Amino acid sequence: MNDKRTFAAVQRHTLYSPNHIGNDAAIFNAVAERLKHARHEVHFYTEQEFLARELSEHEIVTMIRSKEAVKRLQRYEETGCIAVNSGFGIENCTRERMTRLLLDAGVPHPRSLFLQVSEKLPANLPMPCWIKRADFHAIHKEDVSYVRNEEELRSLLSEYALRGISRVVVNEHLEGDLIKFYGVNGTNFFYWFYPFEMKHSKFGLEKINGEPTGIPFKVETLQQICNQAASVLQVDVYGGDAIVAADGSMRIIDFNDWPSFAPCREEAADAISELILKKTV
Repeated sequence: MNDKRTFAAVQRHTLYSPNHIGNDAAIFNAVAERLKHARHEVHFYTEQEFLARELSEHEIVTMIRSKEAVKRLQRYEETGCIAVNSGFGIENCTRERMTRLLLDAGVPHPRSLFLQVSEKLPANLPMPCWIKRADFHAIHKEDVSYVRNEEELRSLLSEYALRGISRVVVNEHLEGDLIKFYGVNGTNFFYWFYPFEMKHSKFGLEKINGEPTGIPFKVETLQQICNQAASVLQVDVYGGDAIVAADGSMRIIDFNDWPSFAPCREEAADAISELILKKTV
């Protein structure tokens, strides 16, 4: 019996790797190398090539983010292809969809509101708060912004409108230690750290919560919360951010499909390739 498998490896467009182009490429290549080391065949495609040609492979490994590529990936999955991550999971990680799914499932998350940028501001708006574009992931620094008052908020909403962003998610600001996490659902792999201490940042927003104080928390509980979120969102390879409150409780404030895994790349690549090889067409 021939157990050799053939994977299409569709890389992320650099537009969707703000300040992490090299790190995103490194984890993706590390996973592909492990699949090849296990004597499987890996065919690389750019996100643009994925949109322009038909794939013959039935197993797809991908970090794609563009809406067009995600829809195309979903069509492949509907015909029986296996994808890591799934196009349906990638779509679920867009901001408003993610927030609604996590809140509806009871995953610990900040209190949130959803607004049209042109509508009158509600009276129950929490201040300070975080304003995030609703339709997609953060690409520009202003796509996730901390605001302290209504004047800052109105200015930001005007800037969003000029960029064609019509809806925003409003998250209450949570006090506590900011932590970043990485995981691979279905494996034992889980890694966390304080991004402030490691100067790990896309847009420098870690300074808002400041230097962590080392509030004790249960890592096993955090992993359970993150894996619950991954299951709800249908994402196998994930990362994100959480706040640990003074009482040790934790809430997820961001959740992403296939992040860079920069501080734990080798261990993550092992776990991701393990997960991929568990899945069968």
